[in-house]
Amino acid sequence: MLLRPVWPEDAEGLFAAINDAGIVCNLARAPWPYGRDDARAFAQRAQDPRFPHFLLTLPGDAGQTLVGSCGLGECDGAAELGYWIAREHWGKGFATEAARAVIANAWMIGHRRLVASHYIDNPASGAVLRRLGFKPTGITRPRFSAGRGYEAMAQEYALESDMADVERAMAA
Repeated sequence: MLLRPVWPEDAEGLFAAINDAGIVCNLARAPWPYGRDDARAFAQRAQDPRFPHFLLTLPGDAGQTLVGSCGLGECDGAAELGYWIAREHWGKGFATEAARAVIANAWMIGHRRLVASHYIDNPASGAVLRRLGFKPTGITRPRFSAGRGYEAMAQEYALESDMADVERAMAA
């Protein structure tokens, strides 16, 4: 698997991979229905060096297969981990693998605490977060989902770094 920046020419592949109500309903910021203009806007969005986002791709003889996306965003002043995986790639460990790489990157660029959340009707995402070492904060609160068009209950998590994490990330 390869994590790489999103390029404008990725818009059509991005649209094909994410245009699924079962994916978008579990995201806070992606609208439903998800259109080609939404994919173009995401693919053309400027990268913030403190909050990078990536595409997950599988290289092959016929080019790259887009698997999903993983990155950091800003939420209430904190660095937030987010990800999605195209349906045909669910259950293969791609979210965990990609998120580990993004977390290592987060430590190297100076973040010392990451937050994440999942809608409570998406327990698979909570399992990914726990595998990554995120701990539940004990807070469950309504969070707006643009894909659903309403607030749904979300469980919040946090991951704290220490210098040992940074040293491991830099050695990898």
